[in-house]
Amino acid sequence: MAFGWIDEQAEARRRAGLVRTLRPRPADSPLLDLASNDYLGLAHHPEVIEGAAAAARTWGGGATGSRLVTGTTELHSELERELAEFCGFEAALVFSSGYAANLAAVTALGPHGSLIVSDAGNHASLIDGCRLARGTTQVVGHADPEAVDKALGTHGGEAIVVSDTVFSVDGDAAPLAALAEACRAHGAGLVVDDAHGLGVLGDGGRGAAHAAGLAGAADVVVTATLSKSLGSQGGVVLGPARVIAHLVNAARTFIFDTGLAPAAAGAALAALRLLRREPARAERARAVAAELHARLTAAGLEAVRPDAAVVSVRAPSPEQAVRWAADCRTAGLAVGCFRPPSVPDGISRLRLTARADLSGAEIERAVRVIGETRP
Repeated sequence: MAFGWIDEQAEARRRAGLVRTLRPRPADSPLLDLASNDYLGLAHHPEVIEGAAAAARTWGGGATGSRLVTGTTELHSELERELAEFCGFEAALVFSSGYAANLAAVTALGPHGSLIVSDAGNHASLIDGCRLARGTTQVVGHADPEAVDKALGTHGGEAIVVSDTVFSVDGDAAPLAALAEACRAHGAGLVVDDAHGLGVLGDGGRGAAHAAGLAGAADVVVTATLSKSLGSQGGVVLGPARVIAHLVNAARTFIFDTGLAPAAAGAALAALRLLRREPARAERARAVAAELHARLTAAGLEAVRPDAAVVSVRAPSPEQAVRWAADCRTAGLAVGCFRPPSVPDGISRLRLTARADLSGAEIERAVRVIGETRP
């Protein structure tokens, strides 16, 4: 029977407690949200919503074509200029998603004959980029600059090092300065995904590369998503102008994909401008993460110290993690639940988002619910 193997895999997932289901949320959810990636609380900000609405009224509901045909509007170009300026890079290129941006950067910068050194804890989009690239990929230990240096030393040709800046599972930060040093010792490029750093780290939320003094460097390329701190949707690659020009001509997820919807571009641009006016939002997100961690550990829970806005709480097993998250939901709190195969180390977790707009009372309530529902 066609697709008969699907039933076997479904049963295996059920036995392992790894079944995933969709849960549509209402427009006005009563839950306290610590599950989304809306780090700065901008997804529902009136200015961001109006930015989306105004763009749709002006440019229509869709981009109408690929970026090289009809999918580039003046709004897209404006967003790219302001993103590049804000983050400190020569140029930027906007994609339909952060996933597409990562596929573009890794595949276009890892051609045949090159070496791609990838952190073991990287996001799935970077991993898929490595799989699709024509270069040879070598996976190294998590956040290990010495392993990166050793891997680069085995290859005499073109090479790039690929890493998240803030890892989405535990919220720990990559040692960017040490990675850049290793790259420069071997003439390699550094490609980093700042999905969880943009809007949270650096001066006024300019990102992890900016905080590490790497913004604008000729050998550094940064990818990011517009769907987290900027409360919209889409992705971006930032870097030297010649690298961005190369992506326009070589990145398949740019050339063959429909451009980002104008409403998403308008929302992202409005959020970016709001962040420039209110840079304290970035600091507040980090402060909320630190407070969540301190309260959770004080309550006897095993929480990983956050380097940005992700707070991870260890769970005993996949089944208990699912039940814990469900019990939190029943008590009025939405939290993320990470289980294998989404976690590289096989450890299940609750994943909490430290949003800049959370009040002290909401933080206290979240910690109380998590503590009261622990397995």
